Amino acid sequence: MAVAYGADAVYLAGTAFGMRSFAGNFTPEELPIAVKYAHDRGVSVHVTVNTMPRNDEVCQLPAYLESLQDAGVDALIVADMGAFTLAGKYAPKCARHISTQQSIANYECAQAWYDLGASRVVLARELNLKEITEIRQKVSPELEIETFGHGAMCVSYSGRCLLSNYMTGRDSNRGACAQPCRYQYALVEEKRPGEYFPVYEDEKGTYILNSKDMCTIDHLKELTDAGIDCIKIEGRAKSAYYAAIVTGAYRHCIDDLAAGREIDPVWRDEVDHVSHRIYSTGFYFGHPGQYTENSRYIRQWQVCAIVESCDEKGLALCSLRNKFATGDELEVVGPDLRPFSLTVPEMQDTEGNILTEPRTPQMQFYIQLPKAVPPLTILRHSVELSAK
Repeated sequence: MAVAYGADAVYLAGTAFGMRSFAGNFTPEELPIAVKYAHDRGVSVHVTVNTMPRNDEVCQLPAYLESLQDAGVDALIVADMGAFTLAGKYAPKCARHISTQQSIANYECAQAWYDLGASRVVLARELNLKEITEIRQKVSPELEIETFGHGAMCVSYSGRCLLSNYMTGRDSNRGACAQPCRYQYALVEEKRPGEYFPVYEDEKGTYILNSKDMCTIDHLKELTDAGIDCIKIEGRAKSAYYAAIVTGAYRHCIDDLAAGREIDPVWRDEVDHVSHRIYSTGFYFGHPGQYTENSRYIRQWQVCAIVESCDEKGLALCSLRNKFATGDELEVVGPDLRPFSLTVPEMQDTEGNILTEPRTPQMQFYIQLPKAVPPLTILRHSVELSAK
């Protein structure tokens, strides 16, 4: 979905050394297929090798790095100096990008990584736009600068946290964070076990570690003017729908900006169509603040079906994701397709029988759309799914 909806590059992980160990990562057999899929469509692939390996793991790195190069990976995202050095030796055809886990927060640090052989640095998320602009001005022009532009924010400095380790035994710095910062906390007095007292920062609530999500889609010109080369969308543990909608929104807004066109507000609206927490602009324009009401996601849209193919008259073969019926109001959005509304007509199953409500998950069916749409177009409807 990220490729289809306009990403210039995708970042992902193999089965080791990645910071999302539960994200359904790519096996050695799957990775070359994914790389070819992206390359055939002009999209680069960056693989995360951004954990901090222990002594008993570092011996596995040479063979793993060689396998990534053999798979055709374009760049490796690394955080550990040893992994960085080994990548230069065992995967010399892969560019080396420095992960945000390195907390690059000044121009001397950024330049030092470039001098060592890095082609790109992913800056610390704690920097403001003025600091980023100064880094751009004072480092070699050949050094690419990447920053996070959209997605979940971690309450800890550059994502380095021991809270998950302490409370659950799952190491956040090795890709297994249990996100205890999202829990609701209460106070227990030592001599009153089982009696819970609410913890208040102020009159609003108890989510004292909760962070907002980042959204910079309204500030792409400022980011471009600062000299940022690449905007990273966080979301490897998100859904395919999330990857599609957010990628498409930023793609269209960036293209409008580059062409000198007025940004179409429909694309700005798209980032509100995915599951998200209250948005902020991160640290770009000052402290993002906390949202202490709750840690729930806002979910107000649901995918009904995915278009598998469509003829020139708009007859689309779809695959069902969630139930809907004839007469329902849907929205249709797809790769390079401006969203439009649709009142669902009668449909047909693959044997030509009239269908008013497809019910079986993943079942195929035909629906007549007002116009032709590309494969991987999404049919969705408005529904309140936010947690209570």
